[in-house]
Amino acid sequence: MIAFDLRCSNGHSFEGWFKDLESFNEQNSKGMIICPSCKNTGITRVLSPVAIKSSQVEEKPKEVKPDYEKLAVGVMEYIKNNFDDVGTAFAKEALKIHYGVTKKRNIRGSATTEEEETLKEEGIKFFKIPSVKPKDGDN
Repeated sequence: MIAFDLRCSNGHSFEGWFKDLESFNEQNSKGMIICPSCKNTGITRVLSPVAIKSSQVEEKPKEVKPDYEKLAVGVMEYIKNNFDDVGTAFAKEALKIHYGVTKKRNIRGSATTEEEETLKEEGIKFFKIPSVKPKDGDN
């Protein structure tokens, strides 16, 4: 059984119990649901406020602040392990990849301001990521 909050077209609110939503819809379409206050059959369902109370008091988890330095070192380590280091030939290699002269792959390296402008003009997207060195004692 399911209880629905109902309202007639005259604004009277009341509760109805039904086997399921389909049962409510069927009875309502046949005019079988009648307002107990005014006998009106123009009935609609009303959203019911729902509250769930837990008997246990849940402790709020402590906020974990990200370790940005560790994150930066992790990003640099990922780039080091997964991108080919082309050094100062970055712009040349990026252009070769862009125009299909060499196979597509992840590369890393450095470029001058003029080379960066050329890459932008050619429609080549790249990211400038500053180097982060781990603290002494870290790898």
